Amino acid sequence: MIKKFIAKNNIESRLNDAVNNILDSVNSESMLYHINKYPIPSKKEIIKILNGLIDIIFPGCFTEKELNGVNIKYFLIDKANDVFEKLSIEIAKSFRHNHDIKSEQCELCDDCVENGIETAMFLLDSIPELRRKIVLDVKAAFKGDPAAKSYNEIIFSYPGLTAITIHRIAHILYNRDIPLIPRIMSEYSHSLTGIDIHPGAKIGENFFIDHGTGVVIGETTEIGDDVKIYQGVTLGGKSFPKDEKGDVIKGRKRHPTIEDNVTIYSGATILGGDTVIGKNSIIGGNVWIVNSIAPNSLVTLSENQTKMNIKTCVVS
Repeated sequence: MIKKFIAKNNIESRLNDAVNNILDSVNSESMLYHINKYPIPSKKEIIKILNGLIDIIFPGCFTEKELNGVNIKYFLIDKANDVFEKLSIEIAKSFRHNHDIKSEQCELCDDCVENGIETAMFLLDSIPELRRKIVLDVKAAFKGDPAAKSYNEIIFSYPGLTAITIHRIAHILYNRDIPLIPRIMSEYSHSLTGIDIHPGAKIGENFFIDHGTGVVIGETTEIGDDVKIYQGVTLGGKSFPKDEKGDVIKGRKRHPTIEDNVTIYSGATILGGDTVIGKNSIIGGNVWIVNSIAPNSLVTLSENQTKMNIKTCVVS
């Protein structure tokens, strides 16, 4: 049936014309294609690597195979080998791609390969410390959420923990100046959880994101220990200075600093690289903050929501 209508409506010729027009577009604008070049990192492979790392961090939690004291080592060896091989390749490709962007000649040089191998090994060596921090994040969630019935409930179902776990992985690679891959990881986490954490953000221990949807944490944000934030919180940039050509100047601190033991309630917006929220403060919902707040402060909106109230508080 469909073939009759294809012939009747001259679809083959029209398809050929459409493809020729698309090809002309591709040839005229190189930004959106990647052909005749060395392969770039594979998003699918990076997601597989992330899942492998999560299996190593939480052995037995997300795998179909039951683990015990006998097979756990073989499981970890298998997973670690797989992650190492895949991550080494993807990191090497990311460095090769970076050379390509800078118009530097490189056919997957020895430096790219060695960087891939050493960084993959460094990440695997970092897992014990990574797990220590994630244990503290789980405990912070359990302590901070009266609805949490168990640690396993948090591990299996809390999007905040998923986002924090992936961030802590991506942040290690970001600190090693790995191109592309940390951002691919963070945006995959964003698509999974609705929580947007740039891999450059520095986040302390005992961190808890409750609910999580709509949370945004910018690249140069610095967060201390024992911080809790709720859904819809933005830790963002206030303004972006430009150079003489009108281009945004990159590399400066643009996002706020949140000191230890701060709670930020839903919908709060805190902006600016010079903005510091002092330790032991409570930031109420829906406030807009572009200036620093002293330690031990309680910040809320007035009853008619026309101004902010700031007073000293005691946080236990």
